[in-house]
Amino acid sequence: MDLWVFGYGSLLWNPGFTPAEAVTARLEDYRRAFCMLSIHHRGTPEAPGLVLALDAAPGAHCTGVALRVAAADSDTVLAELRARELVSSAYVERQVPLALTDGRTVTALAYVIERDHAQYCTLTLEEQAQRIAAATGGRGPNTEYLHNTVAHLAGMGIHDPDLDWIDARVREIRA
Repeated sequence: MDLWVFGYGSLLWNPGFTPAEAVTARLEDYRRAFCMLSIHHRGTPEAPGLVLALDAAPGAHCTGVALRVAAADSDTVLAELRARELVSSAYVERQVPLALTDGRTVTALAYVIERDHAQYCTLTLEEQAQRIAAATGGRGPNTEYLHNTVAHLAGMGIHDPDLDWIDARVREIRA
């Protein structure tokens, strides 16, 4: 059976696999937010960065991309995604319903923040920008993660006002 994966952050620009299909999709009752402290990939335990997570928010929605993995590749891709996304227990795997822009609905794997986890945070936009501007982790600077995500969302015609503001502010801070 094919596997669908919902990309809303780095999976948009660096899925780590070649999808058999990629379709813009909408997830209801979640929002994309810099609400996860990154202590591995985009920060360190001493100086955490921030990465995006799906945060439950009734009435909200998150637009991203549904990535279809061919059945023959599903086990390998799932193992690679788990090694990447579940490096700590801050994310939990969920099966979520997605509405695809072509009219289909699919159930997809998504990585959702565990609000009770120590890496969950709520920061002002300014605090987010300051942290992102300064942090670097095992996969590189936090700014790279932010800029790539914003650029790929814009390329898909998806504008996230909070991310756009953070992106502009980080560029100011780094200038």
